[in-house]
Amino acid sequence: MRRFIVRRFFTSLLVLFVVTVIIFSLSRLYGDPLALFVPEEGYSMNPEQLAKVKARLHLDRSVPVQYGYWIAQLLTGDLGNDLEDRRPLLPKLKKKFPPTLMLAGLAWSLATIVGVPLGILSAVKRGTVWDYIGRSFAVTGHSVPGFWVAIMGILIFSVTLRWLPSGTMGIDGVSWKNFVMPAAILAWLPMAGYTRLVRSSMLEILDSEFVKLARAKGVPRAAVIWKHGLRNAVIAPLTFSALLLAGLVTGSVAVETVFAWPGIAQWGVRAVFTNNLNVLVLVTMIFTLIVVIANFIADILYVVVDPRIRY
Repeated sequence: MRRFIVRRFFTSLLVLFVVTVIIFSLSRLYGDPLALFVPEEGYSMNPEQLAKVKARLHLDRSVPVQYGYWIAQLLTGDLGNDLEDRRPLLPKLKKKFPPTLMLAGLAWSLATIVGVPLGILSAVKRGTVWDYIGRSFAVTGHSVPGFWVAIMGILIFSVTLRWLPSGTMGIDGVSWKNFVMPAAILAWLPMAGYTRLVRSSMLEILDSEFVKLARAKGVPRAAVIWKHGLRNAVIAPLTFSALLLAGLVTGSVAVETVFAWPGIAQWGVRAVFTNNLNVLVLVTMIFTLIVVIANFIADILYVVVDPRIRY
């Protein structure tokens, strides 16, 4: 187990290294970095001033050396400046990351609380009306796009009924009403995924021989479902759960855009339209780090849930 953790740790570091190389290479293949870092000031500078700027940004060095300086800055917490207003990125990241994390956490909790029990109920009540409801919900959740549901939610609950605000985290302060629609829409697809995955896993376990033997020996129905069924069927949902939390953070682009949510995903979308390279690089690095950490945690939790697994 210890060797596996060490191996996975260094594998994760290798993935992060490869991603940083790709991101840095793409930033240099895009064009002259000086045109991005000093787009307006560069027109009024003479060659000597431009040379000083290149030396300060290490653009007069070779690409591998530039990469080394860039990694050193990241490791020391120097994330650079926002190319839009020339202010440091770290304070902005501290302000924009918590709203995304809060929204993703609420959506993850809602998807887990609704999707897992619905999948269990659909499997246990196979062939009944509850099974049809669960399967219909799973199909609908995978078929209907989240952004369309978000727009319809704004039209119905904000414009027509006026029950909920149409977006943002609130002007006069954060209110729970501002979280209702964004969290529900972000959890729309994961709830359907949970339902479908838990149902299929439970059906496979409930049809296995050891469960049939437990029933024949008179084991109570609740013990068969929760102890023998769910515990052995939880491996696939556990993997989905760990990756889901990372996916909700990295995949909240559409929801944050529709609801004008002041998070990191909307920040990255805006950076695309403003050609803000530093913000794009930072958002990409954060999303990659979250996915790598989620994969690492999911691998470790396997042994906790099922002691039969050995690495």
